[in-house]
Amino acid sequence: MNLTCIRELIRKEFIQLFREKKNRPLLFVAPLLQVIIFGYVVSTDVKDVTVAVLDQAQTRESRMLIDALDANRTFRITHVAENDHELEKYLLKRKVHVGLKINPDFSEKIKKGDTADIQIIVDGSMSNISATRMAYINMLLSGFNKMMIKERLLREMSYGRIDVRTRAWYNPNLDSYYFFVPGIVAFLVMLISLLFTSLAIIREKESGTMEQLIVTPIKPMEFIAGKTIPYAIISFVQMIMVIVLALFWFRVPLEGSLFILFIGVFLFLMSTLGIGLFISAISSTQQQAMMTTFFFILPFFMLSGLIFPIVNMPFVVRILTLLNPLRYFLVIIRGVFLKGVGMDVLWPQFIGLFILGVLVFTGAIRFFKKRMD
Repeated sequence: MNLTCIRELIRKEFIQLFREKKNRPLLFVAPLLQVIIFGYVVSTDVKDVTVAVLDQAQTRESRMLIDALDANRTFRITHVAENDHELEKYLLKRKVHVGLKINPDFSEKIKKGDTADIQIIVDGSMSNISATRMAYINMLLSGFNKMMIKERLLREMSYGRIDVRTRAWYNPNLDSYYFFVPGIVAFLVMLISLLFTSLAIIREKESGTMEQLIVTPIKPMEFIAGKTIPYAIISFVQMIMVIVLALFWFRVPLEGSLFILFIGVFLFLMSTLGIGLFISAISSTQQQAMMTTFFFILPFFMLSGLIFPIVNMPFVVRILTLLNPLRYFLVIIRGVFLKGVGMDVLWPQFIGLFILGVLVFTGAIRFFKKRMD
């Protein structure tokens, strides 16, 4: 291979890329903004749950329950309903997240020592967050029950029980952005590397310079290297930028080795650049290349484990996730960031990325060489 040809191609690619002023913020500002926005938006933390209350009892005990709910920092009572229809209207119009209905005989049953019924209504159209909200309310009601028992019996009830003491490792406060921010970093690197690589060769075709390059003494491998190396460099720079942002803006801990992480980035980019090269080879226009790129991005995102756990997917789909480079890299980046693990733990992910990267990149190069021939 002629290193001079590759060097000049890389220089040409950088000049062509940065000559357009619109590309500069897209390359360096957009990833930072996306990490900040997605880091705050993509969250499973239960905060500021609005509640509508229908208190048909209007007694001291029902007011104690309402006060206990309103005193909790997670819940906020914003509406008081007069009847069932009004309570349903608040939920239907999404003015509140939860509806609480206290029956008229609530206090009477408590005073008799019977079980008092309370109806909790949540919006089941958002099943994941609704289940979490219900769990929070059940915990609050459990504490209210203990308080009422102590008040009625004038003593603390003690009995044999299991004392559960939970501890969350690697993310003690269970902050969701500790989980999502590293995944967003990986997704953005994949998005940028796929998109720009898929458009690099198309620009040569549309501008009419592809035929001129083919008739030059440059070899296909030199052309491919000159086209992919610039975007590998840009992806590494973007990776460093968003890692710094994750560390100092979101305070995500970096427990492991940066060297291990960058090895994973290199293997990850082999796959994404190879897929981008394949898209360039099969596309005729930039619009077609962008549409094909987004065709790949959505399955990669859905089948990566970033949002939905892979273990919950059907067996056939779990097999398909083995072809997804983002799946392996997510385990690596979260393991390095949060757990501080190294090759002794992450070696299956590195082997998977290496095999997939070699197969994809080699196949894309051979396919592209045939198209040039």
